[in-house]
Amino acid sequence: MGMLKLEARHLLAAAGAAVMISAPASAATLEVHIGSFKNGGTIPSKYAFCVPAAEGHTTGGANINPRISWSKGPRGTKSYAIIVYDNKAPAEHREMMNKEGVTMTADIKRHNFYHWVLVDIPPNVTSIKEGADSNARVVHGKPATPSAAGVKGLNDYTKVMAANDATKGQYYGYDGPCPPWNDDVVHAYHFAVYALSASSLDLPKDFDGPAAEDAMKGKILAQGETVGLYTQNPTKGAKASK
Repeated sequence: MGMLKLEARHLLAAAGAAVMISAPASAATLEVHIGSFKNGGTIPSKYAFCVPAAEGHTTGGANINPRISWSKGPRGTKSYAIIVYDNKAPAEHREMMNKEGVTMTADIKRHNFYHWVLVDIPPNVTSIKEGADSNARVVHGKPATPSAAGVKGLNDYTKVMAANDATKGQYYGYDGPCPPWNDDVVHAYHFAVYALSASSLDLPKDFDGPAAEDAMKGKILAQGETVGLYTQNPTKGAKASK
């Protein structure tokens, strides 16, 4: 995906337009680090839900969560939350996704797609190990089993898989990138971490990204993010696995 480097500056500027949860002006900044790529870098395929393929354009990926770490929150931090989202997911014309002879252009309306929702992370935890939350792509989704740290929420594969009996289910925790292979837009994945003034957001079992964001309002002491780029479109530099 060498072409991504040529577009990274432009894409990061556009990604910056995606608004993180509103926080007070006094909110501090967390330094967020991903073990396998830098801010604006390409997300390695082993962290993806789907990867480019020579036949059929796409196939299932290893779907391992990357290692994520962050700087210690300010005084009063009682928990952390991780929200990973793609702010360039198609919000319309989904019938065009992965369709032969069709290109999804940049003018198609976009919205957030949530890939990882983890809240109530204890204040003494400032990293999640690679593979600790996801080490495989699981048909029908991973259950809400206890996390290595924190409480898992539903990601948006729960919604997009709902109409397919072969894949529908509740997808908890991390599930990585799977942008349409015919999308002309390189997708930007925001790995955002929040330091919160509450030890628990007291969310129900089936909470999702928007519910977590709503519960965090008024509780954010600090926040930060790293953005990774990913595409399955060969015209944007994607290369099929051998």
